[in-house]
Amino acid sequence: MSRIGRAPITLPSGVKVKPEGQHLQVEGPMGRLSATLPANISVRQEEQQLIVAASGQDTSSKMLHGLYRALIANMVQGVVSAFTKELEIVGIGYRAQLQGKQLSLHVGFSHPVLVPIPEGIAVEVPKPTSVIVKGMDKQLVGQFAANLRRVAPPEPYKGKGIKYVGEVVRRKAGKAATGAGAKAAG
Repeated sequence: MSRIGRAPITLPSGVKVKPEGQHLQVEGPMGRLSATLPANISVRQEEQQLIVAASGQDTSSKMLHGLYRALIANMVQGVVSAFTKELEIVGIGYRAQLQGKQLSLHVGFSHPVLVPIPEGIAVEVPKPTSVIVKGMDKQLVGQFAANLRRVAPPEPYKGKGIKYVGEVVRRKAGKAATGAGAKAAG
């Protein structure tokens, strides 16, 4: 049995869970999330706790047990407080701005890159070089932030590009200049 899967999920006040067969719906102050569980995973509510159980002892049941317990815990946390990812844009002339339901990124290309913002995601641009991605669904927030970073990943020579706040970009030394003595010897 999975150690993570055995841990009960404590429900904060204001969160309602509706397990209906293999379909689970979590509702809270921020909104509603739902998930479909595999056949060998079941969820039951005991007072203010959720218990996730695996029906089999095979390897796939054990793996799914911990996975779905973590996914359900993320759903419960997401309906109470939004998940956030902060991105930083580094480079001369690099900037971001909101244009309705799209994020416009000026990151060194001949044209701005327009990225559509999916449903369930809120994007804030407090400064032209800072982007904050918020949402209830942890996977959706992380994937959207990764897609933004993929537009212009930070490069190791000057550090230009889009990176997560707090991410350390390992810098490389540039091309070493050769002296006049090296040319005369050759």
